[in-house]
Amino acid sequence: MTSHLTTYITLFCTSGILNLYLCSYVFFKRHQYTNIKNVFALYCLSITIYCFAAAFGLTASNIQEIKFWTIIQYIGMPFSSPLGLLFIMQYLGVKVTRKRIMLLLAIPLISLIMVATNDFHHLHYKEFIVHPTLGAPFSILEIGIWYLVHGMFTFGCMLAAFLLLIVRWKESAKIYRPQVLALMLGQFVPMVTAFIYLIGLTPPGFDPVPMVLWLTTILYLWSISSTRLFTVMPIAKDAIFHSISDGVLVLDDEYHLIEFNEESKRMFPQLNKSMIGQDITAVWLEVSRGSNEFPIEAIDNKQEMKVEIELSGNIYQIRTATLQHGDTKKGLLIIFTEITELKRLQSQLERHAYFDELTQIYNRRAFFQRCEQRLAQAKVAQIPLTVILFDIDYFKKVNDTYGHLIGDQLLKHVAEICRTHLERVGIFARYGGEEFVIALEGYTANEGAKVADEIRKAIEMEPLVVDELNISITASFGVAQFTKNLDETLTQILNNADNALYGAKEEGRNCVIVYSDTANFINTQT
Repeated sequence: MTSHLTTYITLFCTSGILNLYLCSYVFFKRHQYTNIKNVFALYCLSITIYCFAAAFGLTASNIQEIKFWTIIQYIGMPFSSPLGLLFIMQYLGVKVTRKRIMLLLAIPLISLIMVATNDFHHLHYKEFIVHPTLGAPFSILEIGIWYLVHGMFTFGCMLAAFLLLIVRWKESAKIYRPQVLALMLGQFVPMVTAFIYLIGLTPPGFDPVPMVLWLTTILYLWSISSTRLFTVMPIAKDAIFHSISDGVLVLDDEYHLIEFNEESKRMFPQLNKSMIGQDITAVWLEVSRGSNEFPIEAIDNKQEMKVEIELSGNIYQIRTATLQHGDTKKGLLIIFTEITELKRLQSQLERHAYFDELTQIYNRRAFFQRCEQRLAQAKVAQIPLTVILFDIDYFKKVNDTYGHLIGDQLLKHVAEICRTHLERVGIFARYGGEEFVIALEGYTANEGAKVADEIRKAIEMEPLVVDELNISITASFGVAQFTKNLDETLTQILNNADNALYGAKEEGRNCVIVYSDTANFINTQT
């Protein structure tokens, strides 16, 4: 055995031993790593088989032994490049499906079968003989059609992995770049060596690729030990950052944009990589098309905030959070949560909770909630507050005569008349059945009675016309005023108005009665 062969075998075995160590190291520490370690371990194992088989192949003394060790090489070698590509894809967050894995491993499996059965078809090697000058273990190979397919596939996998890493290099934070660089070199060295071998610039008779694989292993070992490969990876950051359902803008300590995720790009299509490095004020004016709703001053004042804005028909909740390193502020996160649908549902729930479904005016609950607040304000300010309670005269007779559908039309008709005459003054609600209530802040009982009488006349003058029916209607009103007694409750005022309403019915209906402590009732009908 010549000194050259000894050197080659030593380098091959060194590569094999280092890859075997790396495979074992990752396997025994697998509980510390993510699922990516499985593909990486198989990748190292395939290289280990390749390197050791290549080393033993250099000890062959005849063509049969050379062919045997070539077959053993193909148990590992064809699988190493696609496994390396799968490893890089997982590392960079490229989706790896079972179908993709099967497609990537199909050609290596066919190559193994082709080499093992080559003597029957000669599709991989047209000719496989011992080198006439150098002798065994060196050989002369005349490649067949499948060798071309296998070679292009192998080189393509290594090139694809290398290009994926180059693309990611620009987007990687500084903390991850040593990892990416190590992986780039780990793919580049064997790729270049394989290319030099294929164009015939290496020593004749043997494959030099296993000789350089020890270098890639050293790079991987360095990445695992010093840059925490498998535990701190760009994919960990990117997978989380880009899968967040909120839009996130990352600003540096001078509030320039340094990063944004995919969701923020979906929310604001104008956002693009060219804006990175720009001041957030300029970025926001561009992505919001000049909207001034965003409180930029809060950022300028370095405040954490939580606000809501409407932009292009969508509603967003905006939160900010400072990025800190120790006690030092290093930047700011602006987090956008789209709450359009939530607001729509809240609005629907609020309408169901506070609005009468038939008449679309406030219901009894909403009236009490809002009027209690107005009463409390009136007590503090010592201003008048008047409540008007009224119902439709002989409403039951309408229902019995024309049916409940016409009765519902009548309720909506009366509600619309009142809405028109109140013109956003006071609180107007359906109190229950055919009964309605109005609260007028700042109105005395006499002033409230005038409003009530206007509504009474309007109801009397505007009959319900539906399906050739012309139904005349009237209403009776009871009016009561807050007496400025601080202990008086809304329930008491409503009770007084109800008593006045009862008096209006006693007076013959279609009139307005004001409650009085002394005279009991005052008829204001004119």
